[in-house]
Amino acid sequence: MFSHALALRTNSLRRSLLRGTALTALALCSAAALAADLPKVVILATGGTIAGAGAEATNSATYQAAKVPVDKLIAGIPQLGKVAEVRGEQVFQVASESLRNENLVALAKRVSALSKQKDVDGIVITHGTDTAEETAYFLNLVVASDKPIVVVASMRPGTAMSADGQLNLLNAVGVAGSSDARGKGVLVVMNDEINSGRDVSKAVNIRVDAFRSPWGALGMVVEGRNYWFRRLDKRHTVNSEFNIDQIDSLPLVEIAYAAGNANPTAYRALAQSGAKALIHAGPGNGSVAAGVVPTLRELRGQGVHIIRSSHVNAGGFVLRNAEQPDDQYDWVVAHDLNPQKARILASVALTKTQDSKELQRIFMQY
Repeated sequence: MFSHALALRTNSLRRSLLRGTALTALALCSAAALAADLPKVVILATGGTIAGAGAEATNSATYQAAKVPVDKLIAGIPQLGKVAEVRGEQVFQVASESLRNENLVALAKRVSALSKQKDVDGIVITHGTDTAEETAYFLNLVVASDKPIVVVASMRPGTAMSADGQLNLLNAVGVAGSSDARGKGVLVVMNDEINSGRDVSKAVNIRVDAFRSPWGALGMVVEGRNYWFRRLDKRHTVNSEFNIDQIDSLPLVEIAYAAGNANPTAYRALAQSGAKALIHAGPGNGSVAAGVVPTLRELRGQGVHIIRSSHVNAGGFVLRNAEQPDDQYDWVVAHDLNPQKARILASVALTKTQDSKELQRIFMQY
């Protein structure tokens, strides 16, 4: 009797173990299948506030940027594993105001290389807010891929009680892994908005709704879902004539800021430093003070390109031959690009042409 009962218990235990093994195997298979279905997203970290730390939780505007490495950023957001299969690379660890042209070229080459890999569905670049718009626009011009490329940043460090970085990064990874984000150019995802890297700019420096496009956002992210409202009607990425695989360095382009009582000192100094083009950041319609015009004409005669932009914050729009006779002076207008974006486009364009008419075409198309 005892032997019979023991045998029954043994068989029951064996069946339980087999069921447990089968369930474990099934769970592992389900997890593997889920992982196989998730998009594969690479996060390239460059530093910035999103990787910053403050002394106290109340420090939202005073902190040290570029302190937290990418593996800790990823580990701090376990929800990322439900959105995508994520891996990270630390490209730089720099506050974005200190990024140089060499950094832009190196970053773009890495993005281009990753975009060619079959096991990469999208790319996210964590970045400082100060120059995120410049990097996003540069990538928009030179990376020939329709895969989603998303620049993300935060206005507050992760140590702040009101930190915005984690949700921004989660949303950015979600957008980068979405098939509906393909072909829309390089995007900037912050504060639940999806903006074009071509249009967006940092408009406020102490609030989380800091990034705005004068012509409106492309879409929004609401609880992990993308909603799209418009498309970018300018050349970019796969439709661009520029390709980072053919660019190893950028010519020097400088910006001279103009205001009341403007004089030509800065323009002369920048030209003497080796600038191939000067962006005139003028008021209104890129207006040029009468006392500055002769110097700009002289510099153009020496081969330096003069590009009129506007420092109007909400969307300066410079019309050709308005305010100044651009045709007569052989100057270029930046269209609706702000001075910092005009610098990026001029740097890229000058890798292909020195002709002012070609430069003007490029400014109208991009």
